[in-house]
Amino acid sequence: MHPLLSKSTVFAEGLDHPECVACHPDGTIWAGGEAGQIYRISPDGKTVEEVANTGGFVLGLAFSPCAKWLAICDLGKKCVWKLDLALLKLTVFAEGAGGHRFKIPNYAVFDKKGNLYVSESGAFREVNGKVLKFSPDGKGEIWYNEPLNFANGMAMGPGEKHLYVVTSFLPGVERIGIQPDGSAGERSLFCTLPESVPDGLAFDTDGNLYVSCYAPNKIFKVTPNGDTTVFIDDWEAHTLSNPTNIAFGGPNLDQLFTANLGRWHITKIDAGVKGLALPSHGG
Repeated sequence: MHPLLSKSTVFAEGLDHPECVACHPDGTIWAGGEAGQIYRISPDGKTVEEVANTGGFVLGLAFSPCAKWLAICDLGKKCVWKLDLALLKLTVFAEGAGGHRFKIPNYAVFDKKGNLYVSESGAFREVNGKVLKFSPDGKGEIWYNEPLNFANGMAMGPGEKHLYVVTSFLPGVERIGIQPDGSAGERSLFCTLPESVPDGLAFDTDGNLYVSCYAPNKIFKVTPNGDTTVFIDDWEAHTLSNPTNIAFGGPNLDQLFTANLGRWHITKIDAGVKGLALPSHGG
């Protein structure tokens, strides 16, 4: 058994194959389900409440700066939803941009200015992924159009100088520079992860990147210079079961929460490191 599994627990149960997880600054944990459910989980993990339903298949989630609303990527409805957190009201935020209609809107990331980046995976097993970008008022564009091999989870790098993008069938992580005017810069390979299907990303405060994998049941740790080690491994697939998206949360942002697409629970890992604060946390 991997040593870190002893510091990992089933945090909340009864979810419908959650693909995604996001941590609200009030301590609640949010996740989605394969039948369109949006779940809000109490800070102690004991209460799981379905607060909305898109009728689709929920992929990535992201809270806006100051956590006023939740961006929801929906595979089934092929759109990004906006969930007003005060009213718990769903409205369609975007169905595409720049003449492109979403096929697989997979993951969403905000920057500090409130711009929203959305990975478009494209068609399965075809290299035609891209990244779309939306301004705070909802105006969208194709931000990066050079084909990505199934663009999936993303993370804004420290200092917002690069956007890190999982390319699941590379398999690995690439990064795209962000120019001073906000446009996309150069793309470079950050790391490769052979014999895996990487999915989700999260940074710690030291600039290390954590990469969760749909298969095998591992989370990798990648240093700023690209050195890669196994952070946690669950070959039995009981605590981690197809861990897709990950997010740092808890009172000190030192707990790593994972969605488990292969099961019905959210996992909490006492990571021993502090996560990089997102714009929703005032980072």
